[in-house]
Amino acid sequence: MLSRLFRQLAGLVATLFAASFVIFAAVYAAPGDPAVFLAGGRDKLTPEKLAAVREQYHLDEPLVVQYGRWLWDCLHGDLGRSFKYADQVADLIASRLPTTLALVGFATLIFVVLGVGAGVLAAVRRGWVDQAVVGATTLAASVPSFVAAIGLVSLFGVRFGWFPVTGAGSGFGGTVHHLTLPALSMALGALAIVSRVTRQSMLDAAASDHVEAARASGIPERDIVRRHILRNALGPILTMCGLVTAGMLAGTVVIETAFGLSGVGSLLVNAINTHDFPVAQAVLLLMVTGYIVVTNLVDLVHPLLDPRVRAERSAA
Repeated sequence: MLSRLFRQLAGLVATLFAASFVIFAAVYAAPGDPAVFLAGGRDKLTPEKLAAVREQYHLDEPLVVQYGRWLWDCLHGDLGRSFKYADQVADLIASRLPTTLALVGFATLIFVVLGVGAGVLAAVRRGWVDQAVVGATTLAASVPSFVAAIGLVSLFGVRFGWFPVTGAGSGFGGTVHHLTLPALSMALGALAIVSRVTRQSMLDAAASDHVEAARASGIPERDIVRRHILRNALGPILTMCGLVTAGMLAGTVVIETAFGLSGVGSLLVNAINTHDFPVAQAVLLLMVTGYIVVTNLVDLVHPLLDPRVRAERSAA
């Protein structure tokens, strides 16, 4: 177990290192010159002033040297200073990260409860219930998140006036009230995916021999579903829920922009539009780190839920 955990951590560090270089190189190669922005624009910009700005911010150094300096600062908790806001990037992210985490957490709660519930219902109640769940989830999966956001705002925000359409609110009740529509917009597509995976995993587990033996021994159907079918189907369900949640960390850009939320996603959009390279690099690195950490946690938890995976890995 310790050896596997060590290998997992080593792979995590190597992946983060490679991802950080790709992010830095991509932002470095992006159109636009940050030195021009730092110098105050092209108005009355002289070559001497531009060269001085490049030297001050180390923009005249090679890519590898700039990356090494940036990575060393990141390892010491210094993500740089924003070109636009003239503030520490870490402080900007820290002020906006709670909104993004609350949005992702709320959306995760919605698609896990409704998605897994719908998948279990479709697998247990065959016939028209199964067809209704499959049809509804197919429709939900085909609607992009920004289209769902526009529809929910138009119906529940403007016409009925049940929910606010901008801002994140304050306090627990206010935050839940303000983030209901954004979280639901994010969760619709994920709900459809999770329900499909849950349904198929339940059907595969129900076709196994030990389930037939349990039915033949007279065990109540409710106990069979809970102890033999759902338990054996938890592995793929957990994996899919983890992957979808990790993807949501990088998918808040559209929703935060549509609902006017001051989160990390909207901060990334503003940083790209204004060529605020330190902010863009830090936010992208944060999103990649979150995705890698969540997927690795799911990989560690999976054998704890499914003894068959643990036995296979031990034998290997």
